[in-house]
Amino acid sequence: MELRHLRYFRAVAEELHFGRAAERLHMAQPPLSQQIRQLEEELGVTLLVRSTRRVELTPAGEAYLARVDAILDAVEVAGQQAQRIASGTQGALSIGCVGSATYSLLPRLVRVLRDELPDLDVSVRGEMLAPAQMSALMSGEIDLALLRPPVGGVDVVTETIRSDRLFVALPDGDPRTDDDSVAVSRLRDTEFIVHAGQGRSVMSGVVAAMCASAGFVPQIRHEVTETSTLVTLVAAGLGVAIVPEPTMALGIAGVQYRPLRPGSATIDLAVARLAAEPSPMIEQVLTVLRRVAREV
Repeated sequence: MELRHLRYFRAVAEELHFGRAAERLHMAQPPLSQQIRQLEEELGVTLLVRSTRRVELTPAGEAYLARVDAILDAVEVAGQQAQRIASGTQGALSIGCVGSATYSLLPRLVRVLRDELPDLDVSVRGEMLAPAQMSALMSGEIDLALLRPPVGGVDVVTETIRSDRLFVALPDGDPRTDDDSVAVSRLRDTEFIVHAGQGRSVMSGVVAAMCASAGFVPQIRHEVTETSTLVTLVAAGLGVAIVPEPTMALGIAGVQYRPLRPGSATIDLAVARLAAEPSPMIEQVLTVLRRVAREV
């Protein structure tokens, strides 16, 4: 017995006419009748009652048709699923994300993936510093890492997907909020809230480098691992912070943002993946990510 025998039987059972069934199957009627007789002989039962005027299902044929429908439908579904997986439109994917993009790019990305690739099971891990993302990427805990370069590792491929302007986050009432922009040099005597240092955060190194270019060493009051905590401490009046523009999507009350001078102060956002040939699923997600990153 082969699947074609089941397809032949279903066509005849639905049409209740060998001629119409043969036409539907794009075959001649005699071979079709022969295949149905072979099926009945193998099963040892009569599935169809034939007369000169009509074809009818026997009770055994009706029961067999229900099972045949389920089998053929399952085969079709299995084929469709295999095609979706092979094309990268179905599967499971985990994305890690640096703090600032967690509140801007990531929500939009997940919504678009849900709409355009509904059979993709996407999980996210937000507020991850770059070293934690790299560790998770190498161990297979995440498939893509959204982080701030530079990124080390010979087994990793990175791609810059956009650049974000840098802003200073100031507590309400700070006199510098009266200005349209703030020079880094004006932060000389101010206490800073920064992301964890000692190589644990790219932003920590960026802040130190910007302050050094302005001729001073930043006074660090608090080091934190989450961007939401960083902005909350600024709102509490405990210091100021230099942050990428998407941080403003947090919408925490008590904080105002001003562009930094020089206006060329930016930081890149990159996506990192393992250097092995990307799967079709990864390629599908990267295509959507590139487009969403330009739109947000």
